[in-house]
Amino acid sequence: MFLAGIILKGLDGVAELIGGLMLMLGDPALVHRFVLRLTQPELAEDPQDFIATHLLHASGTLTGAGVHYAALYLLAHGAVKVVLVTALLANRLWAYPWTISVLVAFIAYQLYQLAVSPTAGLITLTVFDILVVILTWHQYHRQLERRNTATEP
Repeated sequence: MFLAGIILKGLDGVAELIGGLMLMLGDPALVHRFVLRLTQPELAEDPQDFIATHLLHASGTLTGAGVHYAALYLLAHGAVKVVLVTALLANRLWAYPWTISVLVAFIAYQLYQLAVSPTAGLITLTVFDILVVILTWHQYHRQLERRNTATEP
């Protein structure tokens, strides 16, 4: 479960990097047209689709400073995730406490967002992040135990 959760976090980080680059380099109207093309088949099938309608709404409200903030947020968020997931997959011991700390910070921000405007997607993301923190904590202690056992005479 730890490996699956970490890989999902890494893929999420890559998606955030791509999204951040699209926002940074692209025209907001172009991004909106891309999201419209992406969501059109789903909306034709189900006009009330939760994810598609929210993506479409979010892309339609992108303007000026909001675009730059969203791009920088996604780039930073994605880069941190990709670096930490890469280090975890390489079994770097330092990455475990860093991952836990970063995810706890993300969770704190998400809890604030939930208090302001709760959504099912944010609740799901927060629960997933909490699960990943627990699994990372458990795996970190297993790694420490293995290293201590290997160094004992």
